[in-house]
Amino acid sequence: MTPTAHLVRRVRLTLAGLAAAALLAAGCTLPTLAPRTETQGGVAAPGSAPTWRDCPEVAEDLVGRGAPGMRYECAKIAVPRNWGTGGGATAGPGGGETFEISLLRARSSKQRNRIGSLVINPGGPGGSGVDTAVYLSFGQAFGGLPASITDRFDIVGFDPRGVARSSPLKCISDADLDTSFGFDPDPASQELFDDYVALNRKIGTGCGDKYGDQLPLYGTEQAARDVDAVRAAVGDEKLTYLGYSYGTLLGATYAQLYPQRVRALVLDGAVDPQQKLVAGSESQAKGFERAFGNFTRWCAANAGRCPIAPDARAAVTAAIDKAKVSPVRGAGGREATSGWVFYAVISSLYTESGWEELGRAIDKLEGGDPADVFRLADAYAGREEDGHYSNLFDANLTINCADETEKPSLEQIRQLQSQWRQKYPLFGPALAVGMLGCAQWPGQRDPYPTGKAVGAPPILVVGTTGDPATPYEQTPRLASMLGVGRVLTWEGEGHTAYPQTTCVTNAVDAYLISLTVPREGLRCPAR
Repeated sequence: MTPTAHLVRRVRLTLAGLAAAALLAAGCTLPTLAPRTETQGGVAAPGSAPTWRDCPEVAEDLVGRGAPGMRYECAKIAVPRNWGTGGGATAGPGGGETFEISLLRARSSKQRNRIGSLVINPGGPGGSGVDTAVYLSFGQAFGGLPASITDRFDIVGFDPRGVARSSPLKCISDADLDTSFGFDPDPASQELFDDYVALNRKIGTGCGDKYGDQLPLYGTEQAARDVDAVRAAVGDEKLTYLGYSYGTLLGATYAQLYPQRVRALVLDGAVDPQQKLVAGSESQAKGFERAFGNFTRWCAANAGRCPIAPDARAAVTAAIDKAKVSPVRGAGGREATSGWVFYAVISSLYTESGWEELGRAIDKLEGGDPADVFRLADAYAGREEDGHYSNLFDANLTINCADETEKPSLEQIRQLQSQWRQKYPLFGPALAVGMLGCAQWPGQRDPYPTGKAVGAPPILVVGTTGDPATPYEQTPRLASMLGVGRVLTWEGEGHTAYPQTTCVTNAVDAYLISLTVPREGLRCPAR
């Protein structure tokens, strides 16, 4: 498994995660679906409208309660496994079979002058839009959406094909995920490198044996066509969409396929669709090194809040190196190996609030307590206390590799590991060996289209200057590729921007509600 592969597409649910933490602490033509109900075991058949049912239990399962004044409704729709409509979509496998797509909509009792639905994708690939819609429904006080949005839109989340509640795929064992995340992030010796190659090959073979020629059907273009089925299912003539991280790639693909059906798209934490595997991995290595440098400078200037000051880089590097030879044991004998320490660092860089957590975690680890390291790393990995994983990384790897056509050789990856160690010492080697998963992935590929969204209205592309996972440089590239993109810049830290500051929130809200595009070159200050 390659948890480091395409971290750019790894969901961290930045905003939704903040909400959950706060709550716990306190082209082709697809006709609009007809307004009729036709179900298959509770699942709306292709070409029919879904039956919605009240589902407060989803919010209760996630955070213990629903948001005050919010009604939660769920539905399922069936979509073709293979849309088979060209533009890169694989022909052949899938036949007349379908996938089930799960939807949730949150509707405020204060809603007035309803515009329509705001469809959410949190990224990943592999993130649950159903969960995210619940988190975002709790409002801006908990890191969610402002009332200005929930008063005008239904908040609609969906789990993409293969993810969570939508015909989930599962082909990686918990044991292999534990081994992968715990593995040395820079397997320098040839023996260690070969062991990591073998682990990735084992995982790829297992997924190939289970899903065979169905693997390409989980790619982004197929999922983007599902988004149009979601649009039709909620009864909107045109799509209003908010996509984070990988969700920007999904939204950009939709805009190319269905430009005339776009009302407003907000693409926050932009992925550059034209970057291939090697270039994208190096871009992330650079982005994480930059973000880590920002953290170390903050730490040196805030010694009272950062116990590993004044040299945080030395402290983190020493902790990873020590864990390679003498990992600290935690509860139940679990070892905080170098991989787990590395992923605690990765996890903490997704939000500026995570910086203080990282300082404490490394300090406690040095004192023999790995609990905070595990908490940070497990939040990133989606690992539960009992050691069970969701299918997030099964979906993540499968979707990424279905999309990716570039397959670097083992020799090239080994060379890049050495080269990037010099350029990006903490993150470069891990991003290099993270390419092993897709480099050895079985089956055909189904690349998404890359080009202009001819005929689409202006699309808002949001970028954060300190973003580690989707480095800011990708923001203008995505906007330029689409041809109708307008860049909004947040001079802040962490992954994704909306709705973290008044400036960003006001600009995005005006676009979503009244289709007012921010002025060219608008830059929002960090605070």
